[in-house]
Amino acid sequence: MSTISKPVPSIVLVHGGFVDGSGWEGVYRLLRADGYDVTIVQNPTLSLSDDVAVTKRVLDQKSGPVILVGHSYGGAVITEAGNDPKVAALVYIAAFAPDKGESVQTLIANPPPGAPVPPILPPQGGFLLLDRSKFADSFAADVRPEQAAFMADSQVPWGVEALSGAVISPAWRAKPSFYLVATNDRMIPPTAQRAMAERARATMAETPGSHAVYVSRPDAVATLIKQAAVAVSR
Repeated sequence: MSTISKPVPSIVLVHGGFVDGSGWEGVYRLLRADGYDVTIVQNPTLSLSDDVAVTKRVLDQKSGPVILVGHSYGGAVITEAGNDPKVAALVYIAAFAPDKGESVQTLIANPPPGAPVPPILPPQGGFLLLDRSKFADSFAADVRPEQAAFMADSQVPWGVEALSGAVISPAWRAKPSFYLVATNDRMIPPTAQRAMAERARATMAETPGSHAVYVSRPDAVATLIKQAAVAVSR
């Protein structure tokens, strides 16, 4: 008896705040080497609604199922954009996974006792930046020092409106989710990551890594994405 296999999903990668999509290069190369079609969204991070719209324009270009992947603030973006019918699964990489009415701002409002405080500078003109001198330690502690310095000096200002944008309809309530916890993260506490993953009933994996785990551990990130792709292809 013959079986009909589902089409192999394509992969769409969504970056977080303070950075652009270039940090996905290592993950991109690994996934491409395994034959996946991979697209990287370049969000302006001005507002959540704008970033969801930009992400949906990328999804509109796809003809088949998509694994939608978000890092950090990108998790909020995929939580809303993931309602697109083409999205077969969500993958959160050390990411925010807000529920209805929640935003990144509400999720970081009450950090666990003793948790590191991200070195976010006071807003200037409606935009946020991280203290460059503390960027490596808080965001990219396991990234090569020269690369971490480049990331600090090439920061993308993060819009306050993006931080406060509330999710309307969380896609993880209806679609399978996967979550990679970075156990050495000093931006989003690992305890908070696990709590969001458990709430979303996500398939959870953990790896030693900083908040920039998608840069420092592309192998672990690509492995979970491929696990999601295989799961929805069965």
